[in-house]
Amino acid sequence: MMALPPPQLDPNPMQRIADASPEKLSEYLELFHPVDSKGRYLHYDEFQYRVPKGLDLHLAWSLVKLARKAQQKKLLSLGDPVQGCSFYLTPTIQKAISETDRHTTTPSLEWMSSQIGEQTYFECLLNDLIEDEAISSSQLEGAATTTKAAKEILKHQRKPRTPDERMIVGNFKMMKFAWENRNKSLSNDIILGLHQVGVEDIDNDKYRPGTFRASNDVEVVDERGNTVHSPPPFENLEKRLKSLCGWVNQDHHDVESKDYLHPLVKAITLHFSIGFEHPFYDGNGRVARALFYWYMFKHEFAAFRYIAISVLLKAAPAKYGRSYIFSESDEMDLTYFIDCQCGIISRAISEFKRSYTKALSDIETFNAWLWSSGLYKKLSDKQRIVFQVAKNGVAPAFTVANVQDNLGCSYNTAAKVLNGLVELKLFVKRKFGKTWVYAMRSKSKIQESWDS
Repeated sequence: MMALPPPQLDPNPMQRIADASPEKLSEYLELFHPVDSKGRYLHYDEFQYRVPKGLDLHLAWSLVKLARKAQQKKLLSLGDPVQGCSFYLTPTIQKAISETDRHTTTPSLEWMSSQIGEQTYFECLLNDLIEDEAISSSQLEGAATTTKAAKEILKHQRKPRTPDERMIVGNFKMMKFAWENRNKSLSNDIILGLHQVGVEDIDNDKYRPGTFRASNDVEVVDERGNTVHSPPPFENLEKRLKSLCGWVNQDHHDVESKDYLHPLVKAITLHFSIGFEHPFYDGNGRVARALFYWYMFKHEFAAFRYIAISVLLKAAPAKYGRSYIFSESDEMDLTYFIDCQCGIISRAISEFKRSYTKALSDIETFNAWLWSSGLYKKLSDKQRIVFQVAKNGVAPAFTVANVQDNLGCSYNTAAKVLNGLVELKLFVKRKFGKTWVYAMRSKSKIQESWDS
């Protein structure tokens, strides 16, 4: 995972080319862009293999860097000694911003819900997606529990038995904490609180829940055990984090301001900053990812509750790690990290849209089947009302008494309505105490019963 550090830049590459190779000036000028012809923002580690033969690598890289510096935007300062961070708005970042604005705002989520129309079905789908992020973020950190087993733990709220299972539950709590605290300003207490709920009782000696590190023996290593990142010293850590919180709490979202930053870029920068500072003995990656979500929640991108970025990060952990290293090794140019994250985010949003589209299609298919099977025609007017209420998720269960009240009919008529739905294999009934309670069967079971 180690990256070749970029070389010292030529202070005046244009003059050098004009003096030494004027006949190749046009070839060099084709490289004078922040990104390559495919829109990629290449680190020197990758760039060196893509320079056309006959061109001087050092001069070519100096030209690329010159083009980048002319268009980069300053972000914030990190570390000790302080290092200024910057980024360039690549095509990948622009696409992710567009997708985020179009599909993940609170109004767009509400519109999706209205299109689905069936509240219970959509809520089950969304809850499933919430679990995906908690599980994958843990697996990214090494939790060995399978996704299926982890979902069972979260759905049935079973007490976790192993450290890996406790990690899954901890990540789920972090996402919940991020959502519940979305209206607060960022502070060291919020950062500590996320860590506390996320790692408590996994291995307290290892994680030291809710405690900033007080030593410099923490480092990030690759799969071969090589040190790839040594965090800034713990001395003044809390002061640096307080400064980071101050930057996060500033309003950068005024489009008229020269300091404008889209919330997505700022959330990813916060993610990077926590990973860079590494404020905890362990669990830093989980806290960094949770804070990304917290910032998106705070700025009304509510659909990010259901967009599981870690599912895709888990599929390519080396690329995720390299994006950190590339940024740190090239003058704290965060473009590498932001661009990588934006590529993942665009794919995650596409997966979310696919889930929604499939849910909508499943409902439309079921409704069409109800008509084509002739089942809907068998229902009385009152049965259709009750069935529609159940199908749309407005009420999860019914009793004869509440159907009587809501339909304004006799008790016997209400009982006939519900028992008729049971006979048609649309509902099931169970006794709770002395009362019969009726509920709709799943769509798949209804279709199986009638198609068999």
